[in-house]
Amino acid sequence: MSAEEQIKETVGNNDVVLFMKGSKEMPQCGFSSQVAGILNYMGVDYQDVNVLADDAVRQGIKDFSDWPTIPQLYVKGEFIGGCDIVRDMTLSGELDTLLVENEVAFDKDAADKIREANG
Repeated sequence: MSAEEQIKETVGNNDVVLFMKGSKEMPQCGFSSQVAGILNYMGVDYQDVNVLADDAVRQGIKDFSDWPTIPQLYVKGEFIGGCDIVRDMTLSGELDTLLVENEVAFDKDAADKIREANG
């Protein structure tokens, strides 16, 4: 299976996917750590893909999304963005709205606590 086919399958078969450096349990980059930390804290069930484990996937995801950096978050097959976008969406409440609209479970109280701590 090509990297592109693998990426399409992963994005298509999981409600939430984070292409990141490292894993959700052990991020290996500060930006990946921030996004994984947000999703983990909010209790979002997501598939993590360690791009460091496969150079073809690491480059392939950049081509797939036409976005030059990692991490990359996908919700229901839609590319959402990288670290800055996810962080801003979390603080504005847009991420909550996106998750609700896509019927993705998360802990609303945890999301509110993130905003309170950063308000």
